Amino acid sequence: MHRPARSAVVPLIAFDRGEGTFYRQIYEGYRKAILDGRLRSGQRLPSTRAIARELGISRLPVLTAFEQLLHEGYVESRHGSGTFVASSILGAADGTVARTARRRLPAATRAPSISKARRDVASPCAQQLLGPFRVSLPALDHFPRKTWARLVARHARHMPLELMSYGNPAGHLPLREAIADYLRTSRAVACDARQILIVSGSQMALQLCARVLLRPGDVFCVEEPGYPGAKDALRATGASMCAVPVDGDGLVVRAMRVGSSAARLAYVTPSHQYPLGVSMNVARRLALLEWARRCQSWIVEDDYDSEYRFASRPLGSLQGMDSASRVVYIGTFSKVLFPALRVGYVVVPSQLVDGFIAERSVLDLFSPPLYQLALNEFLREGHFARHLRRTRAVYLQRRDALVEAIRRRLGETLSVVNADAGMHLTGWLPPDVDDREVVKCAVERRISVSALSTCYSGSAARSGLILGFGGTDEARLVRAVALLAQAIEESRHGRKRSVIRSSVAASR
Repeated sequence: MHRPARSAVVPLIAFDRGEGTFYRQIYEGYRKAILDGRLRSGQRLPSTRAIARELGISRLPVLTAFEQLLHEGYVESRHGSGTFVASSILGAADGTVARTARRRLPAATRAPSISKARRDVASPCAQQLLGPFRVSLPALDHFPRKTWARLVARHARHMPLELMSYGNPAGHLPLREAIADYLRTSRAVACDARQILIVSGSQMALQLCARVLLRPGDVFCVEEPGYPGAKDALRATGASMCAVPVDGDGLVVRAMRVGSSAARLAYVTPSHQYPLGVSMNVARRLALLEWARRCQSWIVEDDYDSEYRFASRPLGSLQGMDSASRVVYIGTFSKVLFPALRVGYVVVPSQLVDGFIAERSVLDLFSPPLYQLALNEFLREGHFARHLRRTRAVYLQRRDALVEAIRRRLGETLSVVNADAGMHLTGWLPPDVDDREVVKCAVERRISVSALSTCYSGSAARSGLILGFGGTDEARLVRAVALLAQAIEESRHGRKRSVIRSSVAASR
């Protein structure tokens, strides 16, 4: 028997005609109502016309807000029936997450004693070449170098004497305030400047998280496959690693119940999973936050290139959904501006600020102030926002050129997955092609391709390639695909010769 839809009364959301963009207010209002449990799983939402009429605005910003909610998985559309809160959202239905926010935060967490870091072997996934397909290399040819040089020169000439002395371990306060404004507006991060620490890139941020949150013998979870640099940084504390599989919806949180329920920390890349490129849906995000709350564990969210999405607007952060203060958020300007900048940031829960500052002081006292001064002005004057808009268009063109070249030259050999965000894409290789051999053959052709198998921790590694496209123009990408096709073919012949030699040796 068909159950009639429940009445779709227009819910009360915060809306001010004089403040901010209309679509953003509507999106945030409905997102918060769902996360707070005021809108329940399966509940029917009012029509966009009804909302527009109620708010006294045009229908366009309402449609834009609903499109974003639909893409992020907060709502679902049923043909002929309307729009409903997604049935997969169960964690918010009983208000568990919301009630946690009203509890008193735990006492300040004491930083663990500093242990001697264990040096791991550097991962071959990080190529040192700067040829086509280098992962994490942005469009340096489109960076506004003259503007940047002017800002750096200005501050170099007029740097106050107090900034030429020892600086604040947390970083230059005006820059931290500018970053907090940006994160609150563009990434839905709940933070203020006091929670932000300036660091020398995301790798240093990971080292800080490891030193503060992990002790020898602890267990931490990582995505499988996942970012090798994070595994190295976290494992260096003497903690044990638990690899958790990733599917089309992101981290398989239910798999964390086996062997990792007592894990101290989970490292995730929810907006753009590295290396597969999937986005963690809202149901998985809620489940992960509930796991952290229940186990009193920590989540480290690495938001390394979330500014770039081609199929939708950038997704909101996991940290912005966290009402229990269990998420540490990591970001960097190295991948958005240029790697040599070496400026990243960590947003830490209030109860961890003192512990992070203490460990940050131990690592290298403070970050150099000159680039912090220039970057603060770069943000404040709007250059950063303009650069993001330009490079989004650039990366879309480069992504399209790469995908088309792969389709024409490697259509039956390299199967591209999840190419709708970021500055790299990943492709599966056939089982008979060894991706590490492909990398060796590619290096001889000055191609900086990375082997997907090196991002796996277990024995079930799949063969594939990670191809960065941000730092290479369209014409070079097309030529590089032709060279890559040669490298793949050469690796196949090399493997066949190796098999023949082994067979001959065994028959003797």
